Amino acid sequence: MPEKLAICLLAAEVAPLSKTGGLADVAGALTGYLHGAGHEVRLFSPAYDFIDRRACAAEPVAGLAQIPLTLGSHSYEFSVLRASLPQGATAYLIDCPELYARGPIYTSDPDEHRRFLALTRAALSVCLRLRFAPQIIHCNDWHTSFAPLYLRTVYAREPLFARARSVLTIHNIGYQGIFPAALVSDLGLSAQARRLLYQPELTAGRINALRHGILYADTITTVSPTHAREICTDEYGMGLQDSLRTRAAQGALAGILNGVDYQEWDPRRDRYVPLHFDADSLAVKQQLKRELLARRRLGSAAEVPLAGMVSRLAGQKGIELMFDSLPRVLERRALSLVVLGSGDPRYEQFFDDLEQRFAGRVSYQRGYHEELAHWIEAASDMFLMPSRYEPCGLNQMYSLRYGTVPIVRRTGGLADSVEHYDPASGRGTGVVFNDFDPPAFEWALNTALDLYALPAEWTRMVRNGMQCDFSWQHQGAEYVELYRRLTG
Repeated sequence: MPEKLAICLLAAEVAPLSKTGGLADVAGALTGYLHGAGHEVRLFSPAYDFIDRRACAAEPVAGLAQIPLTLGSHSYEFSVLRASLPQGATAYLIDCPELYARGPIYTSDPDEHRRFLALTRAALSVCLRLRFAPQIIHCNDWHTSFAPLYLRTVYAREPLFARARSVLTIHNIGYQGIFPAALVSDLGLSAQARRLLYQPELTAGRINALRHGILYADTITTVSPTHAREICTDEYGMGLQDSLRTRAAQGALAGILNGVDYQEWDPRRDRYVPLHFDADSLAVKQQLKRELLARRRLGSAAEVPLAGMVSRLAGQKGIELMFDSLPRVLERRALSLVVLGSGDPRYEQFFDDLEQRFAGRVSYQRGYHEELAHWIEAASDMFLMPSRYEPCGLNQMYSLRYGTVPIVRRTGGLADSVEHYDPASGRGTGVVFNDFDPPAFEWALNTALDLYALPAEWTRMVRNGMQCDFSWQHQGAEYVELYRRLTG
């Protein structure tokens, strides 16, 4: 039998306890997979004040109450709660109301960096107190990126961590945890250890948390193979490309595509829709489409293709590609559209105006609504994701399982999970375009509509997509393989 691994995971958010995005999904799902595979895994995350402690059966851990923690001139106390995650896994929540009783997960407060330095230091301190010797310390995003440096400095002589190897996963390189160099004492490093800080930025008056994870982690991963290559370029590296190129040349950068929770996202069992279907019962999908059209007060016939979109409305998502091209397609072709999302006011205004201009054909709901998101995936014929960049993306993978053809740009995880359909061979699962410009998006949308007009081709493409498997059973195994390479 393969050796079972001891793994310490650190994440600023974990589904279903706390969530703003994909980091939480990965932290929760990967922990569940590792636990189910028999590994000894301990996940550390903050005990935010909004977490329903009764629902997750959170209980104090004996002997781990009112533990002192010092960051520079700042002193805190924290306790530890043990909480239940799905699939029987456990989370250890760092309970420090002074830092985590603030409502939202993330803030713009001047001590934001200390909130997550505290998480990192507390997690390592608890491992010592529990005599838990992790072989892998897996940190995520900027929030816990100083863990690899701490292992080389503050905890360098600690026998319990002698075998530990560090992994940093970058979920969104756009967020880097930058704070003033004047606050360097908050790191708790000796004068000698401070020499390991990235000196060009320190001289420029700032400290970049994510860069230090990149510099000192034994291995860096990001959430798709294509994005791992992209972030080494000037276009996508967000100022960190020099460090990333160095680590890639050392063989220390890899991409592992995120997995999908098919317990939540599967048309055969979706708890949010009343009818269920698979690749052999696509007529049921048409029934759901008719009901969604009625719910959203869209007068289009069920035979008219329905495009869906569920997204943060941000510059990353390529909304500006639609400004001219989408109205032009709606004017010239039979098409209905349902959009769910919020964000940049100019993008919200665009969809408000589109709904008014094409009344009865376009429906826009501001915000996020879990049930409607599932309805859009289940009932739409096609799904729009024209992203400027997309580290992984999940909705395109949900769409494939629901027989909803994704229309995506060839970037990041979209490139790794959607194959452009080729009528000559019958291979492919969606429509993929390359250039980030309106004509390319318009070409992709028209190509999808042309294929929709060919029922045999469309059905073949839909069924191809529904056969794809992006479950954590596949993706989680890649992390375990990575861990085993690191531990020898």
